[in-house]
Amino acid sequence: MGTPLGDFIRAKRDSIQPESLGLPDHGRRRSPGLRRVDLAARAGISVEYLTRIEQGRDRNPSVAVVNALADALGLGPSERDHLRHLAKITGGVCSAHSRPAPPSRDVRPSVRQMLHLLEPGIAMVTNRLGDVLAHTSGFASLTGEAGLLDADGPNLTRYVFTDPRARTFFADWDAVADEQAFDLWRGPSVESAEWLTAQLAPVAGPDFTRRLHGHVIPPRGVLRLNHPAGQEFQLLRETLDLPTDAQQLVVFLPADDRTAEELDRLRRPHGRLRAIS
Repeated sequence: MGTPLGDFIRAKRDSIQPESLGLPDHGRRRSPGLRRVDLAARAGISVEYLTRIEQGRDRNPSVAVVNALADALGLGPSERDHLRHLAKITGGVCSAHSRPAPPSRDVRPSVRQMLHLLEPGIAMVTNRLGDVLAHTSGFASLTGEAGLLDADGPNLTRYVFTDPRARTFFADWDAVADEQAFDLWRGPSVESAEWLTAQLAPVAGPDFTRRLHGHVIPPRGVLRLNHPAGQEFQLLRETLDLPTDAQQLVVFLPADDRTAEELDRLRRPHGRLRAIS
């Protein structure tokens, strides 16, 4: 049985063209990308050891080996961080033996105060599973008609993958889907696995599973929205991590003057924070 670490290394290896690393093209092969023997040579490890890592038979590679694989694959900073995180959870630090607590749904009073100060701006607090825990009235004005907040416990990940309206609301749905799938790797592993297996994967389908195990590092560019009322918005996102709570405060800002004007028309002048319990 594979592991997240092995899946990522294999997926990244398959995506690399040998000539991009100055290696010879060995002609037609059964699988695309960089050969295992070439990656092992670049990383300074044996082919047998690399095979064990990719197949999940070795779950505890050393820091030196992980860094060597990152160098050999030519990973950028975000991909290196992801590789290290996958090595950590694959090695058992976040395994079922420790049973980490479920992500908190309680938003601290000081975080709520920050949301109040942001009114009537557009902001939300989420956890790593995509639960929308609290938001400003501006966020409700922007997303409410699209159905994101319809559920008693709104969840952005579930909305993106299971609500047909999401494919229209998010102009770049593919990119947003990659973001939501990727972010699930940062959630507490046991809680994420149980939620994914029991609730999300059965209704989200194979497209979700493919994105989850593809480990695509999303670029997180400008967020483009098609509001049901007819407006088009381009938004920048600033994210404040709240590591103690395993939550994030996300603030959405207009990326251009036209969006700023449209948002002024859309938002209510005096909103109130809505917390979701």
